[in-house]
Amino acid sequence: MRSWSESLRFAFQPVVNLSTGGVAALEVLARPEAGDILAEARRDPELDGQLAVLAVRAAVGKESLLPLHVNVFAGTLADLGGLTSLHAAVCGAGRMPWEVTIDVCPPYTHVPQHALLEAVTALREQGFRISADGVGDGDVPLRLLTDLGPDLVKLDASLLARPAAVRAMRTLCDGLRALLCVEGVETERQFAAALSAGAQLAQGELFAPPARLPAADVYVPRRSPEVEAPSPSGPLAREFVRPAALLPANASAAQVRALLTGSPEVSGVLLVDRNGVPVRSMHRSRFLLSLSGRYGHALYADRPAAKLGDPPRTVGIDATAWEVLEVVADGVRDRTSDDVAAVDAYGRCVGVVRLADLVRALAETRVEEAAGLNPLTRLPGSDAITGEVDRRIADGRPFALSWLDVDHFKQVNDGAGFAAGDDLIRSVGRALLVAASGSTRVGHIGGDDFLVLADPEGLDPLATSVLDVPWTAGGRPVTLSLATVLCPPGSVTDHREAAASLAPLKKAAKALRGVSWVLGQVGLPGHEILRGADPTPSEAGCAVGEPGRA
Repeated sequence: MRSWSESLRFAFQPVVNLSTGGVAALEVLARPEAGDILAEARRDPELDGQLAVLAVRAAVGKESLLPLHVNVFAGTLADLGGLTSLHAAVCGAGRMPWEVTIDVCPPYTHVPQHALLEAVTALREQGFRISADGVGDGDVPLRLLTDLGPDLVKLDASLLARPAAVRAMRTLCDGLRALLCVEGVETERQFAAALSAGAQLAQGELFAPPARLPAADVYVPRRSPEVEAPSPSGPLAREFVRPAALLPANASAAQVRALLTGSPEVSGVLLVDRNGVPVRSMHRSRFLLSLSGRYGHALYADRPAAKLGDPPRTVGIDATAWEVLEVVADGVRDRTSDDVAAVDAYGRCVGVVRLADLVRALAETRVEEAAGLNPLTRLPGSDAITGEVDRRIADGRPFALSWLDVDHFKQVNDGAGFAAGDDLIRSVGRALLVAASGSTRVGHIGGDDFLVLADPEGLDPLATSVLDVPWTAGGRPVTLSLATVLCPPGSVTDHREAAASLAPLKKAAKALRGVSWVLGQVGLPGHEILRGADPTPSEAGCAVGEPGRA
């Protein structure tokens, strides 16, 4: 009778980077020909540890470059206090611990949390990365999840039907400096939902099913135009990280050459020290050119590859795409095509960022932004502001949404001419933009209407900078009206509710004489008049007879 290890097979499922569309890692899955060995492993920590070791060994020769994800039950880690045998297996397979992510799997019920956290700490000290698996469908307590401080959170695709929960998990991941991965994605609708919720990684049958051999290509649907726009500060480097081709710092030139010639998709190799910190960088073209010259192979093949390398370019994993470009721009001109190493808080390499990926993404961002700019003021339209409102709502942040416009603007155009009216609108837009600071966002939604999104404490200086200015158009004095609604956390569910709460405040501001500012708060009756005077009886009568805005 064959033992369970003889009948056990392993399959590989890609983990896909949703920004680049490339494969970021491979999850190694046990596939027994008979029986339920996973159920046995759940009860037997020693058996579960053996499965993790066999998973690493199964990857030897199948895929030499991509990082691996290996599943281990939470109870196993708590009982064994870490996995010494796994570390030995990784090193024996020619891998480095930071290339392997331990997917800590539920159940967590009855697992001693202190022992689990100690085991995770031990794994991190060995260099492994940690993923919290089965979140949303498992039983991981929220407090334990934050105490684990995972590098990656794997969310069950069933939670995509609750987008608010997924956005909240993305916010939590940002706070933990973790990436969000959705697993079990089977349809293009789920793919779009994962993108919209801010997931950076995904895996599932839609991209590629588990297979005995790692998938060379994966299917990634085209992005929907409704996908949420990037943050105003630009995308983060971590969204574009590709697996790095790593070799030890003492690797020979022949070893680097073998890796490059055997893997045409690799653009460069990083040499790292025993802690995973990059020490030298080898660009494909320059390195192979050095070896292909006369006597090049004879001179360099058996010598340390580091002699042919360059100092590595590195950025923190939380750097923005613009910061990566600055690193590239500050370097030597002939190295502009080199990969940039992304490193964690300990300086360990977690992957590389390719310049082409960044340029493409930033170009798309700029095209989308340009399409949404008002041609008169070059300020973004309402979509950019309302998208940011929804992000702040999802983050649970308080905010103030304001609507500013020019009083009797039609009369300004009729009396001073449309050119003077355009000049006035441009001047107001510039004043708002100059006054905006920090997280304040200014939008021009058409005509003489502006939207301003700010933190509540930033309101007074911004309002003063535009309301206390003596505005004119063609020599005629002009006044402005400002309406603001304060939205505490949980007071509105989306930008539509915020806009609906702002509308009556705008009407109240327009009913006042002179420069006006009306302030209200969602959930509280009435409003406060911060600028402006009540209309005279005759003006009030005219206002009643004039539908719409003056």
